[in-house]
Amino acid sequence: MKFTKETFIVGFALFALFFGAGNLILPPYLGFFAGREWYLVALGFVISGIGIPLLGILAHARLQGSMFNFANKISPVFSVIFCILVYMIAVAIPAPRTAAVTHEIAIAPFFDITPLTTSIVYYFLVFIFVIKRSTVVNNMGKFLTPAILLLLLIIIFSGFFSEYLPMGEPVTEMPILSGFFEGYQTFDAIAALVVGGVIIISVKLKGFTSPSEIRTIITTSAFLAALGLLFVYGGLIYNGAMVNSEFPDTITRTELLSGISLLNLGSLAQIALAILVALACFTTAVGIVTGTADFLTERIGKPIVYPVTVVLACLMGIVIGALSVNAIIEFALPVLLLIYPVTIVLIILNVLPEHWRTRLIMTTTVVATIIFSLPDAFKYLISPESFDNVKRLIPLADYGLGWVIPALLGFLAALLYQNFIQKKSEISA
Repeated sequence: MKFTKETFIVGFALFALFFGAGNLILPPYLGFFAGREWYLVALGFVISGIGIPLLGILAHARLQGSMFNFANKISPVFSVIFCILVYMIAVAIPAPRTAAVTHEIAIAPFFDITPLTTSIVYYFLVFIFVIKRSTVVNNMGKFLTPAILLLLLIIIFSGFFSEYLPMGEPVTEMPILSGFFEGYQTFDAIAALVVGGVIIISVKLKGFTSPSEIRTIITTSAFLAALGLLFVYGGLIYNGAMVNSEFPDTITRTELLSGISLLNLGSLAQIALAILVALACFTTAVGIVTGTADFLTERIGKPIVYPVTVVLACLMGIVIGALSVNAIIEFALPVLLLIYPVTIVLIILNVLPEHWRTRLIMTTTVVATIIFSLPDAFKYLISPESFDNVKRLIPLADYGLGWVIPALLGFLAALLYQNFIQKKSEISA
């Protein structure tokens, strides 16, 4: 891999686009209950929280288009519907949630202002940052990411020099699986599809036109971002493990993060944590708004679409971002449970060799995924009890992964049909 100034800037930007508030509060909680087995939950978290998003960026580096290219082989109509759903969800849920989290953690403890006021100021800053498209990634890589990394390093390394009670016994059962499922809940697979498109366009705007050069820059940058995430996640998980005798096991994720910061930084903890959360949230919102505007501009083909989309996305963010974090999460869950499995499957299919991702194979695998994702989504829309009997019949359904085995069987069945039955029929003919 060739490391250049551009790969570091793009890699730093990728790190910031992936690292949101959820990525900050999940790892310490894993380590807290894993105790001395913290490295096992870290392994599981890395597989799903870094591995799948990394595959998403590598798939983008291969396709060098937009999210539309991920499902185009199945059907252009299906691909457009899928993309519109993902971007609508991203603009209406994760992006506004960053404003709500920023208000509750970074603003409300210091200032007596309403959530709507925070949301207005927050999205005004997002608008200023995003509206000049050519500078988005540079500003991320040069300014925001270094600030996020500096604050993270201060919190993580200060823990290594603090004195805590002896580490308690682990209470996590199946630590690797626990880490995997917690990393799965970051929803960074969707982020990979959204921000991957942002990175592709940003690299092209820098003047790079050769497909092989673009692929090299994005691939190298993706691995740099992954290494950064690996270090940060590992440090946060270990910090959580070190303090597992300091707090009761009823502590929440946000309370634990605040508690670790307070133990490590003392009186500076609240300010440092507020700045860190605000920056992590802000980069996520910037990535989502930029990605949505990029996609619509490409599909419609008129430059005016970019600023119009940015304005509309920011206005929607202001309204929804004024709600509470819990209200936004409750609204988001069933929709994400339906879209997220399809997203993961499309990422994996698009990193496979060409002869393993034909139209037949992709269609069969995706259809199986959608069908077996429905019980998880519908149980929140109707009632959990209505689908208990169905879920008992589906392996891994209790973990929200009932789609995995059907998708794998659909893939293998289509591969078998294509390589043996169909070829045999063609030879006979």
